[in-house]
Amino acid sequence: MSANFEAKKVVVEEIKSKIQDAKSVVFVKFNGLSVAEDTELRREFRKNNVEYKVLKNTLIRKAFNDMGITDFDADLNGPTSVAFGADETGAAKVIIEAVKKYQDKVSVKSAYVDGGYVDVNGVKALASMPSKEELIAKMLGSMQAPLSNFVGVLSAMPRSLVIALNAIAEKKAQ
Repeated sequence: MSANFEAKKVVVEEIKSKIQDAKSVVFVKFNGLSVAEDTELRREFRKNNVEYKVLKNTLIRKAFNDMGITDFDADLNGPTSVAFGADETGAAKVIIEAVKKYQDKVSVKSAYVDGGYVDVNGVKALASMPSKEELIAKMLGSMQAPLSNFVGVLSAMPRSLVIALNAIAEKKAQ
């Protein structure tokens, strides 16, 4: 076997590893981005804990096919970059913002989230969802609210009593 074939096998294994480690994988079509725009886009990805790479379609297809997934074969043509997200929504949010900002230069092809194929509309829906951490924080806030309100009511009783006693004391003093 040639050295080139062996090198490609190593790259396919790396791609499979990244796919399995990522919570979301978003495929992006890019065309005509300037160096400054690409640098800015990559900076946004890094800020959101997303790994962004330009990979060969045949190697991405081979990695997915090795995993038994053929849903992406039609999407893997033309210039393709891949965003590997550490959470389900981070990569989608950055890409949808980039689509709005760079309009004809960047577009979403599809995504792989939670073991399944997600189309362009699904990626848009993912981008509009709060992250898992935000949802947990909201849930905890909701669970904590009744307890906080109860404590507020309990503390209001002695406060009202003190205010009433002070008012009575002031009237007696007059």
